[in-house]
Order: sequence, then structure tokens, then C-alpha cells
Amino acid sequence: MQSPSPRFGADSLRDFARNLLAAAGMPDDKADAVAGILVQGDLMGHTTHGLQLLAPYLRDIDAGSMRVDGGPQVVADAPAALTWDGRRLPGPWLVLQAMEAAAERARTMGTCTVVIRRSHHIASLASYHLRATEQGLLLLLACSDPNASSVAPFGGLDPVFTPNPLSAGIPAPGLPIVTDISTSTTTNGLTNRLQQEGGKLPAPWLIDGEGRPSDDPGVLFREPKGTILPLGGLDSGHKGYGLSLLVEALTGGLAGHGRADPKEGWGATVLLQVMDPQRFAGSEAFLRQTGELVRQCHASRPARAGRPVRLPGEQGFALAETQRREGVALHPGIVDALRPWAEKLRVEIPGALA
Repeated sequence: MQSPSPRFGADSLRDFARNLLAAAGMPDDKADAVAGILVQGDLMGHTTHGLQLLAPYLRDIDAGSMRVDGGPQVVADAPAALTWDGRRLPGPWLVLQAMEAAAERARTMGTCTVVIRRSHHIASLASYHLRATEQGLLLLLACSDPNASSVAPFGGLDPVFTPNPLSAGIPAPGLPIVTDISTSTTTNGLTNRLQQEGGKLPAPWLIDGEGRPSDDPGVLFREPKGTILPLGGLDSGHKGYGLSLLVEALTGGLAGHGRADPKEGWGATVLLQVMDPQRFAGSEAFLRQTGELVRQCHASRPARAGRPVRLPGEQGFALAETQRREGVALHPGIVDALRPWAEKLRVEIPGALA
């Protein structure tokens, strides 16, 4: 029987991550932003996109493929549209900076879109939305990584895309509605973890190099290499394929930098759009509509007894609240992966809660 995952105080994990990043040379404001976003991912249960990313982030800082000094370069600046070259700076810090800029302009113009090329990886998209919805703002966020490919177009065997997530934070009375959807059946983070652990996926979300469906993540690592299926799988993967193309256009297309350019290393091309409902029909009218949507969804008779309909984000917010009280359950192996960095950078690892 597998032992339970160790639990740690959320604040102590945030301090630990911040101290490691700072010791690696990242300025305090950037280290604080990255640490906060990573721990938020673990709080909400996105364990492949939380502190599991910290060791590879530190590796890239050490190798010089994540830059830590300075800010983004402005490529284009129109009243409601900004284009930044992220200069391979930390992704979470860049996204938070872009959110601030977009929110300020959206309050005047109703909306503002920021696209960022040459960002480093941006972690879990769901980790950002609460910061916008708490201000009554609607946030759309999408990203791709033109430096990698693991998802084939529908009907093909050769990969073109990354999982290309598309997410939204929608203000509503009470909890916001937060979606974070990969346009593929699963993510690189999960398949990499399962491959290392010898595990299997819940369903045949992959195809091997001969086009046969598989639940074995090993097919992604053996020759001829398989690929992750688009969202919808073998039956309706044309839908995920279409969404993947949309994300590529919104990120690489608008940013003018993507799969047509030389690879630079693990990173992201990002689209971020903030909308202020007050500048449209008004915030009160917006919340009236989203509130009714929430009511009707909750009122829908459950297909399975004892499992009422939830809104996207509810489970993650409930888990985050529990883990703030009882400690964050880190996936086994995360602390072990960070231990060599803690020793190298002379940062104390927080103790697990009793």
C-alpha cells in the first residue's frame, strides 16, 4: 500500500521556492511571482504543473536558458493590443506583468490583449485567473510551445503541436468559473510522470508510431515514437485539432514568432486577453447572467446519484481551501528532485507537517 504524500504548509513551500530561485540568481520580485504561481498550482491539485516544475526551472536558470534580469521588450503597442518579446524571462512573472498592463487598459477601453513571444514556461494556466476575477475582470489565457511537439494533427502520425492549453476565468456570484483545457487528450507533464513511474493512462489517449491506440506513455519514448491524441481522441479528435490550430494562431500567429522560427529551448508563446464587463453591458448585468448559468448547472439532475453537477474550478478551489488548512500534499518525488538543488544552493527544505 502506497504511503500518503507528505504535507507541507503552503507558506513554507512558497518561501522555499522563492528562496531557491533567489539563491539561483533570480531577482526577488520575479522569484516571488514564480513561487506563488507554482504553489497555487499544487494547492488546486495541478500537481504536474506546480512545484514539480521548480527543479527544471532551476536547471534552466543554471544553464542560462531562462534569463532572470530585465524586462520584456515591446515589439508593438496599440491602445488595446500589446506585443512583447519575453526574452526568455520567467513565464509566471511575464504573465502577471501582462495581466497588470492589460487590466489597466481594459478598464478604459473595455478590453486589452497582450501576446508574448519567447517567454519561458508559464506553469498552470488555472493559477492566474483568480487574480483577475477578484477584480471583476474576465481573463482568457492560452499558450503554445513552438520549441516542442508531441500532439499529431487529427489523422496524422507526426507531431506538430504541444498540448496548447486554452483557459478562462469568468466572474460569477460567489466562486468564479475557471476552465483550463488542453486541446489534447492529456499533457506532457502527466505522460512524463507516468513513464518514469511505470504507470498507465486512464484510457487510450495516445497512439503509437504505427497509429494504434494506447494507454502506455512509453509509446511516446520508443521508436517509432507515438503521439498524444487531439482532444476528442480517435472518434472526434478533429475538434481538438481545430482548437489546437486556433491556439497556434492566437499565440504564434499574433506574436509573429512560432513554429516557423528556430527552436530556442523549453518555453511558451502566450495570448492573454482581459475584458472588463463594466465597459460592455455592465458588471451587474454580467453577473446576473453568469449567476443564472451557475444556478441552472447546479440544478441539473445528476447523471450519477450522489455526484451533483459542478462548475469548472469548484473542485480546485475547494481543494485549495482544504490544503491551506491541512497542508499541501506534494506528489512523491518532488522533494527528492529538489533536494540536490537545496543542498547546492544552501536552502533549507521545509519540514513536513505531522
